[in-house]
Amino acid sequence: MPQPSISLFGLRVDEPVNMLTDLIVAAVCLTAFHKLKKRKPGGKTQLYFRLYFLLMGLATFFGGIIGHGFLYAFSFAWKLPGWILSMFSIALIERSSIEHARPLVDPRIGKSFLLLNILELATVMAITIYTLDFQWVEFHSGYGLLAVVLSFHGFVYLKTRDRGSLCIVAGVGIASIAALVFMNEASPHIWFNHIDLSHVLMAVAAQVFYAGAIRLGGQRGRDR
Repeated sequence: MPQPSISLFGLRVDEPVNMLTDLIVAAVCLTAFHKLKKRKPGGKTQLYFRLYFLLMGLATFFGGIIGHGFLYAFSFAWKLPGWILSMFSIALIERSSIEHARPLVDPRIGKSFLLLNILELATVMAITIYTLDFQWVEFHSGYGLLAVVLSFHGFVYLKTRDRGSLCIVAGVGIASIAALVFMNEASPHIWFNHIDLSHVLMAVAAQVFYAGAIRLGGQRGRDR
């Protein structure tokens, strides 16, 4: 059941708490991007991680404002900008994970997953644009986080005890709980429903990802 609309200064706002919690995710991600940008420049691992936070922050900002609060002023297709930005962001955290693990895996595996990263993103994005079905965005996120990010960082942690990779594995776990809450519509209250709870968990996951990003490579004495 959708949240009732409210009026702020004569302006109608739909799904107001959904919008607010989406903006909380955006704030966490954009703050993480800003902090990482000020740190010593690293390699591709850190570059892709920074861009992940930037695009996820923009995705949840547009998702909150247009996708929830003011969608009535647009068509449903206006959900696509937020969806597409989020799909690019997941592809970037995948690439960051692959790059971080490349010194430890067969070069052919690293190259294959980097190519698959592009092909999977292009395919699922095309289907999403054609169908306007959010399930494809969920599929892309699930594949990216569980099949790629969890696998590569789990492998790195087992090999090196990299504390950053362990944090990222934990972040994937929290993000997975957020997805389960959303898919099962586990709503505590109409004013704090399954969407809000999943957004809050996403914000926590983003903060844990940031904690991982600033620790990556610590066990190997380098900032990749």
